[in-house]
Amino acid sequence: MGHAATDTFPKGALIGAGLMIALTITAAATARWTGFGALHMATHGAVETVDLVFEDRPGGAIAVRGTGESLILDGATNGFVRGVLRGLARDRKVHGIGPDVPFRLIRRVDGRLVLEDPATSRALDLGAYGSENAGAFARLLHLR
Repeated sequence: MGHAATDTFPKGALIGAGLMIALTITAAATARWTGFGALHMATHGAVETVDLVFEDRPGGAIAVRGTGESLILDGATNGFVRGVLRGLARDRKVHGIGPDVPFRLIRRVDGRLVLEDPATSRALDLGAYGSENAGAFARLLHLR
């Protein structure tokens, strides 16, 4: 009769792999609980703030209402504003929030322009998209 070949995996390699997995899980859990290694953006105080309600109009135009003034943005020349609002509106729809809750446009002390959605706690640093794109929103600060 023939001998059955019994290949065994080296025990040391299995123990080493198990220790590596345990160390990885422990490090990830510690980082998650303590915040170690997380990126935190400091929020600076606001210099200017305006609450804005946006409404789609025919032809791609956008009606923007502040607390006192309003204006119509042409659909052909405001693609960035439309794109940002489309993304935020999608997030609101997922959360069952309608378009009547105002967004908050904020100019921070350090000059950054931020569009906040208080309804979903989402905030976009508009400067990350370039100064020209941030400028498309900066001109709405006067709608107080």
